[in-house]
Amino acid sequence: MKHVVQFSGGIGSWAAAKVVAQRHGVQDMILLFADTLIEHEDTYRFLHEAAENIGAPLVKVADGRTPFEVYRDERFLGNSRVDPCSKFLKRKVLDRWKSENCDPADTVLYFGIHWSESDRFATIQRRMQGWTCAAPLCEPPLIGMADLHAWAKREGLRRQFLYEIGMPHANCGGGCCKMGQAGWVNAYRFNRPVFDEWRDMEQDMRAHLGADVSMMKDRRGGETKPLTLLDLQQRIESGLQVDMFDWGGCACFAGSDDDIEAAA
Repeated sequence: MKHVVQFSGGIGSWAAAKVVAQRHGVQDMILLFADTLIEHEDTYRFLHEAAENIGAPLVKVADGRTPFEVYRDERFLGNSRVDPCSKFLKRKVLDRWKSENCDPADTVLYFGIHWSESDRFATIQRRMQGWTCAAPLCEPPLIGMADLHAWAKREGLRRQFLYEIGMPHANCGGGCCKMGQAGWVNAYRFNRPVFDEWRDMEQDMRAHLGADVSMMKDRRGGETKPLTLLDLQQRIESGLQVDMFDWGGCACFAGSDDDIEAAA
């Protein structure tokens, strides 16, 4: 039986891989990483150290484009509901590798989904019909996020920069089209180059499309309208209120390609 772990460079996928290695060994195990080409340098550092810690081979796949290039090619700006970046840079390249290198009858796919977001795993299972899927962190004993980081520390792994600054995920350099106001405020304060890069990309896409689009939405006053990162920056610098409970979410593997096609 082949054991393929979707290895993102985050703490969840490392912990899931450790559980799989403890249960089945590493002889038939593969750590499968889809590179968006904009990961933070410290995530790349952790990725390799984590793979070495587990002792299984790390396989990298890539579409060859960044999320920004996908948005431009598809003429669609990713947003809190629809993520073409994840479709092309993660789901499609990972699905292609698995179809070319694995037999569904002899393969288990593992995902580092935490039990606190187990609804994501249900979505993944529906999308991956025909494959056997497992989410070790959704199974007892349930482990808290702080305990996962403590476990990694005991294994000699240094926590990624993005976690150190309070980000809930360690992917895409700390940016994400699905991220909310709180996440972007955090990036503005502690990861400014990434905030500026995504802000400028969003403005470029608005000009390229000639449309009033944005990744976030402003729902104040019961009216929904675009909220760009430039708007958010102006709010931050003016001392205006922002929603510090709106972290948004990544959920790359759980995305729906049907949503993307319907919105295109």
